[in-house]
Amino acid sequence: MSVGSNVVRVDAYDKVTGRAKFTDDLILDKCLVAKICHATIGNGRVTRIDTSKAEALPGVVKVVTFKDVPECTFPTPGHPWSVETAHQDVSDRRILTDRIRYYGDDIAAVIAEDEVAASRAVRLIEVEYEEYPVVTEPRTAMEGATVPVHTEKPDNILAQSQYEIGDVDGGFEASDEVYRAVYKTPMVQHCHLETPVSYAYMEKGRIVIVTSTQIPHIVRRVCGQALGIPWGNIRIIKPYIGGGFGNKQDVLYEPLNAFLTTQVGGRPVKLDISREETFNNTRTRHRIEYELTTGYNKDGHIVAKDMVAISNQGGYASHGHSIVANGATAFRHLYHVENVRAKAYTVYTNTPVGGAMRGYGIPQYCFAQEAMMDDIALKLSMDPVEFRLMNMYHGYFGDPFLKEIAANTNGAVACIEKGRDYIHWDEKRKLYKDQTGNIRRGVGMAVFSYKTGVYPISLEIAGARMGLNQDGSIQLALGATEIGQGADTVFCQMAAETLHLPVEKIHIETVQDTDISPFDTGAYASRQTYVTGTAIKECAQLLLEKILTYARKLLDGTEAELTLADGEIYEDGEPAMTLETLAMESYYSLTDSSVITAEVSRQVKNNTISFGCCFAEVEVDIKLGKVKVTDIINVHDSGILINPQLATMQVHGGMSMGLGYGLSEQMILDEKTGKVLNGTLLDYKLQTMMDAPDLSVDFVQLEDPTGPYGNKALGEPPAIPVAPAIRNAVLHATGVAINEIPLSPQRCFEAFKAAGLLDA
Repeated sequence: MSVGSNVVRVDAYDKVTGRAKFTDDLILDKCLVAKICHATIGNGRVTRIDTSKAEALPGVVKVVTFKDVPECTFPTPGHPWSVETAHQDVSDRRILTDRIRYYGDDIAAVIAEDEVAASRAVRLIEVEYEEYPVVTEPRTAMEGATVPVHTEKPDNILAQSQYEIGDVDGGFEASDEVYRAVYKTPMVQHCHLETPVSYAYMEKGRIVIVTSTQIPHIVRRVCGQALGIPWGNIRIIKPYIGGGFGNKQDVLYEPLNAFLTTQVGGRPVKLDISREETFNNTRTRHRIEYELTTGYNKDGHIVAKDMVAISNQGGYASHGHSIVANGATAFRHLYHVENVRAKAYTVYTNTPVGGAMRGYGIPQYCFAQEAMMDDIALKLSMDPVEFRLMNMYHGYFGDPFLKEIAANTNGAVACIEKGRDYIHWDEKRKLYKDQTGNIRRGVGMAVFSYKTGVYPISLEIAGARMGLNQDGSIQLALGATEIGQGADTVFCQMAAETLHLPVEKIHIETVQDTDISPFDTGAYASRQTYVTGTAIKECAQLLLEKILTYARKLLDGTEAELTLADGEIYEDGEPAMTLETLAMESYYSLTDSSVITAEVSRQVKNNTISFGCCFAEVEVDIKLGKVKVTDIINVHDSGILINPQLATMQVHGGMSMGLGYGLSEQMILDEKTGKVLNGTLLDYKLQTMMDAPDLSVDFVQLEDPTGPYGNKALGEPPAIPVAPAIRNAVLHATGVAINEIPLSPQRCFEAFKAAGLLDA
């Protein structure tokens, strides 16, 4: 059995030895270097630009500005395209622009013989502006600005949505108590090790872009839209990638790089942005503010709940409203409440652009929802676990609007019980009650649900191609992308499982090439083991059928039962021939040569919900405002685990991101200009290995009937519940409800001071 085994990563050796080739390792000889000229205001318009000094600098090949690029506007998010206009993303960006919408917007680019010349030339470009007032707060932007961020949205509201189930106002009236609170989450950056890097050149009249991306097939389409050329005139090659976490689920600088190579006769051009540019000019996790209202009875049953969410989008649409809308959808899952209402706004501001990041809006929503659950439990003098168990769905439930989304298996309660036992919840809730003194301890928890993929909101499609090699091994080609998460290993395990072969017999190419690789929309939405896995399973089944059909020919049309196991063809359970013998015949037989291949393109029209929780213990230093996590566990229901060891690795990575989100990470902006003030890894307080506690992981494995191998989402969920669990542990330790993250020493100190703890 391959599925369920701790198979060693298929890329482990090459990565450990440094043989794996990333984009920068593949740069062509005599490659030109490009650098971008960014705006030095937060809102306005370019009134004059002079590139003459830059063009005169030795080593400079070409300088281009917003005046030179195509007039096309295009979308950038890594969403599947749609033939229906209503399901297409917002096209509000040009390759370069004279209308500045955030500090650092792209207005010109230099192509030079080397990086030194390119960097010097950028500084020689003279730019004058007409400045407009900078608006960084969504509520202010919604009130209307003298000059809207985008003229077609005079109120700066990119989009809004709402729904109501039951009678929420009536539910509030019928409730014994109604609790209202505001919860806020910060803008953070992905901080992947490899910054966005690409190089582009022309070959046979077509543009070739080698780039670090999660979504090669989508990058191809967007580049075609940005340049206004046929999509088939573009080829995207994605090598090994040094992390993405959703930032590279956006089309970042590939369109600019594609344009630049056309300006120098197709010569190769490298565009590698700095860490500072990555912070400011790529994408961020959306800063979202939630107004939550919950009506409940004295026995602890929730009667009604209401959400108003306001998401800070920044200067361009990117993934836009889908982020906060995803949280609004989750608001009606997990807890069984008859009366539910949600209203969500996504607002343009003059700040860096919000986009996809691990969890896709659910970490923000989960913090608000799970913080409120603890706040209400405290008011009711109820145990927070019992309060949740009382109100949760148990067993199957389906989304009331999107019927294809359902909890086909529901391990939420089992996850909670495992986490509860691990942290010694009942004992420590009593032990840490009513503490005094400067150092205090507490335990907290949070629970979540998460969809698998994007159907039916958007298209889910994946392709797989398999071929039988001469030695009886299998060549597997996919459009799905390995981005460090171990996908290639899991894909090989899936193919091996269905073909009844050892994993070592499956060869996978980690490089995607849109000219060759089957179509797949890429790595996002925790979709690949579910959606691409479905295509792999069907393709492997088809290949197996073809192999056995050919074997029957070689065995003179036998009517016996034929099976394949461990590289051997069996006839009625007895060895008949090796798969290698069959393969050689298929390639080289003088009478019946037929190379055996299979290809499948599969649209998946299912979506299943995964669950999990986090339990955390903290030590709080009241005087220093310092929160130290002393023990923590995530427990996940992600269906059947394809590779438990890789699954644990995924959870460790997600928990680490959640620790930073809850305790230290926050992009700080100058309110007057919108400029990022801490856009370096020195100033941005990313958690390091010295900050992280030991991370514990457990699973509840329930076979999901819609998963190709009983599996469902795991990639993003681990990052979701950690921050609220830590926040709730601080509440237990101190009695102070802090409704904004990160729980930095300054924020905690101020909250403790306001609560009178520093006078004690």
